[in-house]
Amino acid sequence: MAFIPKPHDRAYRFVVRTGLFGAWLLRLRMQFTGRENLPQPGPMRRSGLGFSRKPVPGQGAIIAITHFGYLDFAVAEYMLWKHSRAQMRFMITKGATKHWLAGPAIHATGHVIVDRSDGRDAYAGAMEKLRDGEYLAILPEAGVSRSFTVRALKTGAVRLAQETGLPIIPISVWGGHRLMTRGHGFSWRRAWWAPIRAHVSEPIFVGPDADVRAETERLREELQSGIDSAASTFPLEEREGDWWVPASRGGSAMSVSEQKRLDAAEDPVARGR
Repeated sequence: MAFIPKPHDRAYRFVVRTGLFGAWLLRLRMQFTGRENLPQPGPMRRSGLGFSRKPVPGQGAIIAITHFGYLDFAVAEYMLWKHSRAQMRFMITKGATKHWLAGPAIHATGHVIVDRSDGRDAYAGAMEKLRDGEYLAILPEAGVSRSFTVRALKTGAVRLAQETGLPIIPISVWGGHRLMTRGHGFSWRRAWWAPIRAHVSEPIFVGPDADVRAETERLREELQSGIDSAASTFPLEEREGDWWVPASRGGSAMSVSEQKRLDAAEDPVARGR
C-alpha cells in the first residue's frame, strides 16, 4: 500500500458518520442493554467542526467484543459513539491494511496494527493507547465464530487489563452476523430493517496476582451470558434449521465440536493462546 495517511480525528469522524448514515439507510433496529456498565462520558475535544471524546490518562478501558459477524465491531463503535463520542482504537490484523480502501482508513483512524507472526509491537502499541486514556477495542476470539457461540479466547485482553489496572468492558452483539458473516455475504433484503441486539456486561477488573487463563475463561463466560441475554429479546423467531441459529438451539450453524476441529486444523499453534 503506497498511501499511508497520518491519524486524525476528522478522518475517524468521517468514518463514523459514514457508518451512521449506513445504519440510517438500512433502518437498522439496534437495541442496547447494560449501557450503565459503560465508562462514564468525560471531557470532549474539538477538531475541525466536530467533537469527540478526549482521552484522559488513567481513564482508558479495554472493550472486548464478540465476533460472530464482520460488522460486530461497528455495532460496538456505534454504541460508544452515541454514549460518549468515543473513538475506539481497534486491534486490526496487518493483512487488512493491504486493502486499497480499508488500509488508508485504518491508518487514518489510528488503530493498532497486529502482525500475527510477532505480536510484540502490537502489544506495546496497545499499552501505549491505554496509558494515553484511549478505549482499546479487542475481538478476543481472534476470528469469526462459525458456531455463533463464544469460542475460546486469546489472553491478550486479560493481560492488558492486568498490567494496566484498567477494566475490561464485555460487549456481546447478537444479530449482526445476519448482515454479513463467514459464508454468508451481504444481502440488502436481509439487512433492511434488521434487528440487532447488544448487551454490555459488568466491567471485569483483573488483579495483579490473578490467573490469566482463569480470568480469560471468566471473560468468555460473561460474553456468552451477554449473547444469551441479547438473544432473549431478539424479535425474529428462531426456526429449526435457520443458518444463523446455533446448533444447540436447533439451528444449522456449525456445531461447537466441529468448529474446534476446524480451528485446530487452520491454526493449531495460535488457537487458544
